Amino acid sequence: MPRRRLVALLTLALTAVGLGACAPSSPSGSTDGAPGADGRDVGVQLFQWTWDSIARECTDVLGPAGFGWVLTSPPQEHVLGEAWWTAYQPVSYLVESRLGTREEFAAMVTACREAGVDVIADAVVNHMTGQDAPGTGWAGSPYEHYSYPGLYTEDDFHHCGLAPNDDIADYSDAAQVQTCELVNLADLDTADPEVQASIRGYLEDLLDLGVAGFRIDAAKHIAAEDVAAILEPLPEGTIVMQEVIGSRGEPIQPADYADIGSVFDFYYAGFLTGAVTGGTLEQVVHPDGANTGLTSEGAVVFVDNHDTERNGTTLSFRDGERYQLAMALLLASPYGTPVILSGYEFGHLDRDLGPNQDAEGAVLGAECASEVGPDVERENGDWICQHRWDAVLGMVEWRRAADGAPVEDATTTDRVLTLHRGDAVLAANGSRDEASVRLATGLPAGDYCDLGAGPVVDGECVGGVVAVDEHGVAELVLPSLAVVALAPDARPTA
Repeated sequence: MPRRRLVALLTLALTAVGLGACAPSSPSGSTDGAPGADGRDVGVQLFQWTWDSIARECTDVLGPAGFGWVLTSPPQEHVLGEAWWTAYQPVSYLVESRLGTREEFAAMVTACREAGVDVIADAVVNHMTGQDAPGTGWAGSPYEHYSYPGLYTEDDFHHCGLAPNDDIADYSDAAQVQTCELVNLADLDTADPEVQASIRGYLEDLLDLGVAGFRIDAAKHIAAEDVAAILEPLPEGTIVMQEVIGSRGEPIQPADYADIGSVFDFYYAGFLTGAVTGGTLEQVVHPDGANTGLTSEGAVVFVDNHDTERNGTTLSFRDGERYQLAMALLLASPYGTPVILSGYEFGHLDRDLGPNQDAEGAVLGAECASEVGPDVERENGDWICQHRWDAVLGMVEWRRAADGAPVEDATTTDRVLTLHRGDAVLAANGSRDEASVRLATGLPAGDYCDLGAGPVVDGECVGGVVAVDEHGVAELVLPSLAVVALAPDARPTA
């Protein structure tokens, strides 16, 4: 048994029915439920970071750097095992996991909020475990594949009868996708009001702990009307982000969930990949460029996440400077609410590799090296810390300077993109060759910090200095895959 204490089943039952939870209010997904404030709309997915590590990062890095929100890994009790995906096999809705205790989670939420950073919890509510043999979860709760004492019995699960072993076999069949099992994971009957109440009780418990909202994992595998019924009574302003992986020609599409809350735009992630690897850079900074069926206000956009970096459907940290360019373009675009993945090295041949753990299975605290970036060599388990890369920190600063302004004067010549957003200006070189660019900035003459290469720290330009002449022009020599980004107040003072 892991070192985490055995939590009484009575506590599980109370959590499941949501005693002491927030009172119901108007529907979620309203415009009041947007992450961040004061232009701080950029999020970070701190994948498999412990609660204590997230608390420190919010205080020391995320808040001061201008990030608006952090997405945590699932906080509920899960099956035992070393692989990363054990966190996505719930055993109970106790907030006890290998990432920390309930008390540590609550302290993390408080620390982040004090730093001006909202906490979004990854909520696994489509299913329970995929284990055929009985077992015991991280906090000591016993379970079987279709039995979770004090929470669910076999009658609370779908048994679709539409495919061999009840596993999804045909994604063109909406009934299979939403009532059969995803790789043997016990699929909850989310149309059942009692199941909905149990799920909602868990979410309300997390809201009581201070989270601002949720990423609804595997929302595609839950009928949209069921998702809506679960979330509708939650307090107004609860942030809702739904994982709906769209694929052309399938019956279930991201836009089907748009009235409930924001949706992760996997189409746009693919669009970014195509643009950086040979397409037109200009298209990625237009709000309707991806043609995904989602509005800018309703899309959560990303270069990669913990799944796509492993399955190769998008760019990842292994793509080095191309990946860094994609993150810069993500942050330069006014389309959607952006989130940066920050994970760990898992090796080319071990995509199941979990984060570094102690002898009892608890995840060790995240440690960012003194040097991070696209060219830094890493060993398995090393934290990549993409959110600390100089170029990312600089572009977060640039995005805040753009202050929500639309894209103006965007042009692409020989895969070199130039654009303005308000008084913020940018040039990006997507080619394999160095490029000379005469950038009309519209800025007063003087020296400016290149936010495309790094932030301003204590009046110094981490990414170097760019001179603007008396005509407001900057003469640039852009290396391959480089970005230069200037803003009026980003100037050296030291």
